Amino acid sequence: MTTTLEPPADTEELPPAGATKDHDDEDIPVPPGAPRRLLGELLGPHRRRITIAMLVILLQQAAQQSGPLLVAFAMDQGIPALREHRAGPLIAVVAAYLGCAAIATVLQRSFIRLSGRINQDILLTLRGRIFAHAQRLSLDFHERYTSGRIISRATSDVDALRELLNEGLQEILTVCLSVCYITVVLLVMDWRLGLASVAAFLPLYLIVRSFRRRSLAVYRRSRTAVASVIVRFTETMNGIRPVQAFRREAANEAAFEEANRTSATATADGFLEMARYVFLSRATANLWITGVVVLGALLVTDGGLQLGVLAAFVLYLRRLFDPIDHLAMFLNSYQSAGAALEKIAGLLAHEPTVAEPTTPAELPAVSSGKGREVSFEGVRFAYRTGKEVLPRFDLLLPAGQTTAVVGATGAGKSTLAKLLARFYDPTSGRVLLDGVDLRQLATADLRRGVVMVTQESFLFSGTVAENIGVGRPGASRQEIEDAAREIGAYEFIAALPEGFDTDVRKRGGRISAGQRQLVAFARALLADPAVLILDEATSSLDVPGEQAVQHAMKTVLAGRTAVIIAHRLSTVEIADRVLVMDQGQIVEDGSPAELISGEGRFAGLHQAWRDSLV
Repeated sequence: MTTTLEPPADTEELPPAGATKDHDDEDIPVPPGAPRRLLGELLGPHRRRITIAMLVILLQQAAQQSGPLLVAFAMDQGIPALREHRAGPLIAVVAAYLGCAAIATVLQRSFIRLSGRINQDILLTLRGRIFAHAQRLSLDFHERYTSGRIISRATSDVDALRELLNEGLQEILTVCLSVCYITVVLLVMDWRLGLASVAAFLPLYLIVRSFRRRSLAVYRRSRTAVASVIVRFTETMNGIRPVQAFRREAANEAAFEEANRTSATATADGFLEMARYVFLSRATANLWITGVVVLGALLVTDGGLQLGVLAAFVLYLRRLFDPIDHLAMFLNSYQSAGAALEKIAGLLAHEPTVAEPTTPAELPAVSSGKGREVSFEGVRFAYRTGKEVLPRFDLLLPAGQTTAVVGATGAGKSTLAKLLARFYDPTSGRVLLDGVDLRQLATADLRRGVVMVTQESFLFSGTVAENIGVGRPGASRQEIEDAAREIGAYEFIAALPEGFDTDVRKRGGRISAGQRQLVAFARALLADPAVLILDEATSSLDVPGEQAVQHAMKTVLAGRTAVIIAHRLSTVEIADRVLVMDQGQIVEDGSPAELISGEGRFAGLHQAWRDSLV
């Protein structure tokens, strides 16, 4: 029977209220100008190809917009010539029309292929940057924002950009070039009708401006709502065991339904804004075309305008105003993509609070054994919100010493471990490894020198050998098997259906908690760190599992500097030294025997443990 030092369950020490709360409704802040800088960084490497694509679409538009002019020429020159039995002009016009159509088709295909490759290269780069940056961000960021929010940045937000690049970009280029080309042609053909047509741009501009302003707020709300849906879904799926065990299905469904309804409402608001825009723009365009046709008809009647020119005017006006629907779709994609880009830029602009040193220092050679000296000098620490967890903390851990840290939940044990692993930097003071400040060490050197084994013993999808090999990438199969053998995990691994090549599946769900812990210890042994941190590594195990892990702990701790965040008294017995913490301070310090023989807190816990064995 085993007595615990504190209440069990998932009461791993957390920062004060608010520090690690899932901020489902809080967005990652976006620095001013970050979206524009990100866009420039994404487009910069493709400037040459983008320039070529612009030239291609420019030529394509020139070929395509020649049609109405050829129609006007056919009506005013080709048909009268045909009446005089001269078919040449009309045949030339027909040939030119077919040639322009063929050229426009070929250039359109070339543009789609080229722009498609550019788009996919941009999206490939962006997804890679999001993934790499999310891994580089410090632990405090991941404790503040749920993983679902980051997943939303890499999935739904990137998809919004994909829709704009794949579909909307060509539309806006076509619309802009068409408007510029057609405006010039209209003014050249007849300045009176041209000015009357161009006057339509003012009400259309006001309509577009209103739509952009109103829809931007809607799409920002929509991106946030989509992220909340993903957060709710991933949180429930990741915690499906406690959800089912504590009958949380109904409560989770209600929370998901609320987030889903908010998302649906925001999406519907976006469609309503687009419908309003399409109605106003179409009504304006139709009224203007009617007015221009009436004015043109009067000019034709008075002999001031040829009929072919009027026909070309009407065709050009239809081409000028018809893309309004396409413009609406583009603005729809643009607003959604703009909000998505803003959120992605906010993520990528967020710098790690635990920064890589500009000029890394090197650790001195290990003087003796495998361990290194650890010291906390004047360390103070507080999470982003809440009171100080460690008020001025000093501690020296000699090289090779195994130190157990005990105390009630919230005493500061796990915070001490996180500072030593440099998941956080102290608010003030220094944490030293053989006299070198952890902030001066390159992350790669620090991770080789300091390894943490947590209560969860997270395993990746893949084989047992691959999970052990995480400890030292590039290790041979023999070295992996030797590490498992030293820990005492070789027999159970060999008994698996495919031995070391057995796929442990998601989070190691194919093997037991004790077996996962042994694999984690084999991984730590293979890494061969100078300092090992065990954060309540046996708290969730049964007695047989704990006994196997205790044997593995003695093997992996031999000669190393070790800090054990102890949850059970049986774990403390293998330590050289015991620290009892309370409210961020060390209230007892000594060997297990010294503290047991005294009258302090640890002695009382030990006596309660002995009484429980009777």
